[in-house]
Amino acid sequence: MDFLLKPFQYEFFTRAILVGVMSGLLCGVMGVYVTTRRMSYIAHGLSHAILGGAVLTYVLGLNFYVGSGIWGFGAALLIQYLTGRRVYSDAAIGIVTTACFALGVAVISTYRKFSQNFEAALFGNVLGVSPTDLWVVTIVTVMLLGLVFFFYRPLLFWCFDREVAQVQGVPVVAMDTLFALMLATLLVVTLQVLGVTLIISAVVIPASIARLLSNHFGFMMLISGGLGASISFTGIYLSYYFDVASGASVVLLSTLVFAGALVWTNYRRRAKRYDLPLHIDHS
Repeated sequence: MDFLLKPFQYEFFTRAILVGVMSGLLCGVMGVYVTTRRMSYIAHGLSHAILGGAVLTYVLGLNFYVGSGIWGFGAALLIQYLTGRRVYSDAAIGIVTTACFALGVAVISTYRKFSQNFEAALFGNVLGVSPTDLWVVTIVTVMLLGLVFFFYRPLLFWCFDREVAQVQGVPVVAMDTLFALMLATLLVVTLQVLGVTLIISAVVIPASIARLLSNHFGFMMLISGGLGASISFTGIYLSYYFDVASGASVVLLSTLVFAGALVWTNYRRRAKRYDLPLHIDHS
């Protein structure tokens, strides 16, 4: 028993577990919207755009969350603005995010001392989270889950059919902006957990597993959030014993769970297909 509880004797590991679980929960819940709306590209792009803000924040000596948050919000709003100016959404995402990422790379090439922090931004450093990081992630988790609860029905309409939502009186443009800002907030607070290169996996994979297991949107959110939290906990816990990067451990474990869910659902589908009762005509 002492062997199993050994990692929790370290305060930094306990903080990592707490932050990882909350980040996994948030990524799982928000990921259902992202995958249903087919917005994986914008999530991936925004994570790269926020990296530019993280670099400038470090160089200017500002608070990470304030600087990266402002940069992420600005990128999200700029994408929305360009999309409303007859620029295709994928083109707007590509223009804004690559420009922000290129700015970050340019600053890094000038300030060589940023190399260690840059590695943490790319691959995550959940074991290095501070008590302040824990409080920030907790506050953001409560805030974003509160917004999802409060705007559940408008976001549900917006997620499936913008035209029907507009007819029903849902302000779709406001929902576009709200969700873009929520997504940017999520990416900012989880950047240190998984990093730019792995964060999109935490958003997409649990939601994809949930989609395999249920067709009910509410259940999908519960399944995805629960999977995100439990996989993050298990991945970080196992990384201690296998001595691998925590972010990579979480993503590999979630990929393994996705593969298992895919095999199981395919097996069930085939079994249901061949086990149908035979109709015998006695006439």
